[in-house]
Amino acid sequence: MRGPIAPPQVPLAASRGEVFADLVQDSVERLERRWPQLADIDFLVLEVPRLDGGGGADAWSDEAVPLGGTVPSRDGRRGRVVVYRRPVEIRTKGRDERAALVHEVVVEQVAELLGLTPETVDPRYGED
Repeated sequence: MRGPIAPPQVPLAASRGEVFADLVQDSVERLERRWPQLADIDFLVLEVPRLDGGGGADAWSDEAVPLGGTVPSRDGRRGRVVVYRRPVEIRTKGRDERAALVHEVVVEQVAELLGLTPETVDPRYGED
């Protein structure tokens, strides 16, 4: 007599955060072909931007919530590009639109970190 049959192993669905991180990674991989120095930059996904600088709740009162940011390299620390997941998700409908906005944010932040224009980082920047 046989014991109970185990159900087939089904991989768990990727979380929204994992899917978003994959979009960022895809964008970085596209750019690394042209800019090998990106291997020396850390790319991070955070849920939302932090309120730093002592501005409190009024820090963004006159500005839109940022979609990304940079931290320049210094004191032996690698430069960082940060993409904020929730603000990007709120501004997009569907995966294709989200992927396009993620790439735009990554290009803009890389350009800022490298001191270049976004069009220099990705000649297709701004094209639909």
